Amino acid sequence: MSHTQAIEYSQLPRQRLVGPWDTPLVVICVMLLMLGLVMVASASVSLGQAQHGNGMFYFNRQLLFAGLGLAALLVVVRIPTAAWLASGPVMIGLAYFLLLLVLIPGVGHEVNGSTRWLPLVAFQLQVSEVAKLLILIYLAGYLERRGREVRETTWGFIKPMLLLSVAGLLLLLEPDFGAMVVLMAASLAMMFLAGARLLQFMVLMAFSATSMVALAYVSPYRWTRVVSFMDPWSDPFNSGFQLVQSLIAFGRGEAWGVGLGGSVQKLFYLPEAHTDFVLAVLAEELGLVGVLFVIVLFTLLVWRAIRIGVLAERKGLLFSAYLSYGIGAWLGLQAFVNIGVNMGVLPTKGLTLPLMSYGGSSLVITAVAIGVLLRIAYESSHVAEAKPERRKKRARRKGGV
Repeated sequence: MSHTQAIEYSQLPRQRLVGPWDTPLVVICVMLLMLGLVMVASASVSLGQAQHGNGMFYFNRQLLFAGLGLAALLVVVRIPTAAWLASGPVMIGLAYFLLLLVLIPGVGHEVNGSTRWLPLVAFQLQVSEVAKLLILIYLAGYLERRGREVRETTWGFIKPMLLLSVAGLLLLLEPDFGAMVVLMAASLAMMFLAGARLLQFMVLMAFSATSMVALAYVSPYRWTRVVSFMDPWSDPFNSGFQLVQSLIAFGRGEAWGVGLGGSVQKLFYLPEAHTDFVLAVLAEELGLVGVLFVIVLFTLLVWRAIRIGVLAERKGLLFSAYLSYGIGAWLGLQAFVNIGVNMGVLPTKGLTLPLMSYGGSSLVITAVAIGVLLRIAYESSHVAEAKPERRKKRARRKGGV
């Protein structure tokens, strides 16, 4: 950290957040969460009744996760960003530890052929959700400390990519191809916004894209997903079943939808209707208007994260700026992939729709990320308000007052 940067962070408030919250960000997130709770209740009612004898089973659990997420947000929003900056090496070490731990036989919990979860007392922790945030925190700190090296030398650009490659390999071993793609893409976006040279960035993008295509080709189940995505109707009752049912839901919804609660596809036709494909149920019940509303909300969420990052960068808080960019890119890319999968424009991936899909790990970690954004917005505003006061004090000293 440079001397100037250290001064800026030392002047940030260390006490609890007591000033105004970032209202646009709060409103956007609350709207997504409320809409998600409604759709989880609608999409899971038949499944909950069949599996647990309670149609509101999954809604009640999601409501509990929302409460846990809010509690986590209220804790995180009181943590100074300087603490996250100082703990960067610990963050990436913890991310590696969790990604390795879940791969140990007998420790990780397997679902549908993927070992992505650690069994806890109340729920299953999906380690990739935690690892994404931890790695972005480390990378933001690295770019703050080594930004000049990243921008001016090839080796400075390659070093963080090697660390990310280790995390990507561990994610592939689970396997969690979708999380690996989102993590790598969000990290590349952070490095680009931090000033990485365009040629290096384009070369790495091309290499990453080629590697992902090669990984899909050599893995039979991934290649099956690609083939079924290109023509799901060629095998509508096997490999293309989920996508076909999702497209039927979108088709039935038309412009205005069949009405809340009126979905047919959620009645055991569409697998994972309340998790990965909650948007398809929303499209059927609320129509094109509902889908466009969701897309607008996620667009505004990404825009707000970038605006917070721009404000932080203008005030010299580079770590906060890069972390804001990374969180915005992560949430935006994950939403983009999930929406694309539901619409049939991307191959099927096991990625949730942030703040909307059923899932404790995703909801709580997303709430933590939003809490970090709120803290960054608050600290950036504090610096902006404090500078005129410091100028007045200097003027008084010069005038002998």
